[in-house]
Amino acid sequence: MKFALASYGTRGDIEPSIAIGRELLRRGHEVRMAVSPDLVDFVESAGLAAVAYGPDTREWVDRYRDFFKSILRNIWRPHALIELLAPTAETWVGMSTVLMSLADGADLLYTGLNFEQPAANAAEYYGIPLATLHYYPMRPNGQMVPVLPPALGRSAMRVFDWLFWRLHKKLDDAQRRELGLPKATGPSPQRITERGSLEIQAYDEACFPGLSAEWAKSNGRRPFVGTLTIEFTTDGDDEVASWIAAGKPPIYFGFGSVPFESFAEMVEMIGAACAELGERALVRAGGSDLRDVPNFDHVKVVDAVSYAAAFPACRAVVHHGGSGTTAAGLRAGIPTLILWTMGDQPIWGAQIKRLKVGTARRFSAATRETLVSDLREILAPDYVARAREISLRMTEPAVSVTAAADLLEDTVRRKASC
Repeated sequence: MKFALASYGTRGDIEPSIAIGRELLRRGHEVRMAVSPDLVDFVESAGLAAVAYGPDTREWVDRYRDFFKSILRNIWRPHALIELLAPTAETWVGMSTVLMSLADGADLLYTGLNFEQPAANAAEYYGIPLATLHYYPMRPNGQMVPVLPPALGRSAMRVFDWLFWRLHKKLDDAQRRELGLPKATGPSPQRITERGSLEIQAYDEACFPGLSAEWAKSNGRRPFVGTLTIEFTTDGDDEVASWIAAGKPPIYFGFGSVPFESFAEMVEMIGAACAELGERALVRAGGSDLRDVPNFDHVKVVDAVSYAAAFPACRAVVHHGGSGTTAAGLRAGIPTLILWTMGDQPIWGAQIKRLKVGTARRFSAATRETLVSDLREILAPDYVARAREISLRMTEPAVSVTAAADLLEDTVRRKASC
């Protein structure tokens, strides 16, 4: 079988696709990937062939962050917000061109959450199955926004889909016209669902109680497989394990692709808060500038860390709220504090609070005082007990990737038998 995998975004967006791609390759299939230019080397280091797809993610992350920073300031200037989010015509055309080349001759086109619209058009043009990967429940449902009544939550998501479609409509129409496809009359999520596409839910059902029952009528087209990850090891794992074993289990701090105005100030805040609580801290720098970083006996700063190896030995995790990091903390059975900045992160923050295994607040609102208060809250015995309980309902990474690959293979087989 020939699989075309298109996945745009930061490392957290790409890693689930790499996990699937490697499993499909292991099974003897041909796998071709398209990812953002700055992550081509990362994909190739994992043993997969990749081509560049769309702009550098650092440009995307900056624009997305600007959107969330300005959403309140520009609430009465919707055009300003649209300009921040909308891709340029040049970007859309370039990505469409890569997709068409990638999907040519493929048995299935798979796409991540970002830019699933042009991927859906390419799959329709070639008459091949489309599979989408969701890191949280993006299709209308009554569970994702627990503060709203279910019916209102579903309606709000449908409105969001429609507004997002209108935002990209000219670009979508131009691509479909170029491909000789009929003009679309509704949002791409609606079209994808109506076409009977596979919509893999790459998170655990336990994270959104009630969602499985609500989607029961999807006839298996929205299967829950659990979070997909590779569980990379790092060169510093032995050193980290030795440091952890030498004292009280630490609290992990790491913020993914979030850039710090001053990483040194962040470490100073973490050090002061943990000192007040009598805790140790393991801090992931993630390529941050380590100049002027203060040195504390109870704080260890590392460039990278294996979540699978380190988290089970920690007391709690504090992070940005990415879906992969959130799942790693839940699998480890330890409480979570999410300090979110953008995207799906506040969604995971809300679910962590709903499940009562942690708490959350906006990253920019965090201070030494709030950090002390939040850590005291999540380290309480009831949070620890609930975190351990939900860990028993989380899917193991190997099981998740096997299930996802099986689903893709089965989709191709069903198409071939028609």
